[in-house]
Amino acid sequence: MKIPAIAISRLSICARNLAVLDEKGVEVISSGRLADMCGGNPAQIRKDLAYFGGFGVRGLGYYVKELLFEIRKILGADREWRLGLVGVGNLGSALLRHAPLADRGCTFVAAFDKTPERIGIRIGGIKVEPPEAINHVIEEKGIEIGVIAVKPEGAQEVADTLVRAGIGAILNFAPTEIRCPAHVSIENVDFSLKLDMLCYRLTSGAST
Repeated sequence: MKIPAIAISRLSICARNLAVLDEKGVEVISSGRLADMCGGNPAQIRKDLAYFGGFGVRGLGYYVKELLFEIRKILGADREWRLGLVGVGNLGSALLRHAPLADRGCTFVAAFDKTPERIGIRIGGIKVEPPEAINHVIEEKGIEIGVIAVKPEGAQEVADTLVRAGIGAILNFAPTEIRCPAHVSIENVDFSLKLDMLCYRLTSGAST
């Protein structure tokens, strides 16, 4: 069964909010309150969870710790995912220093950049390697997810290199679409598209 992408997004938001509740010592949460926190409605949250099995107690709600554990398992956040970053400019450097990623099971273990002045330096504890080392380092460190933070004109070449090195998933921050074989999962993060949407809403008076 193919799960809708929006359902996975809501579960990710649920996990983030459940983690906060768990830290505060909250033991039980109703589907209504969980829906309010996650931007949905109770029926939708229940439907999202139903794709993966039965959760919750009728008339009570959900046990926070148990539901958080199950959602993390669904999302694959119950294990470590090793990430390799290509491009350590301002955005790339910020990503390497973004500690909360580790809380979600994602850890940068390698970084690459073609700028001579950046090669060899350490950012967020990660040594920057030259692009020529991508194949070797990816295999050596068991990297599964590639993150692209280069200029748009270089993004496709970087993606091709990552795919040849065996990467199965790519998070692309370059403001351009990249093409990869069907077996490679791609997520494009284009800030300009998000800004266009915000500008449209302000111009049109739309709220969503």
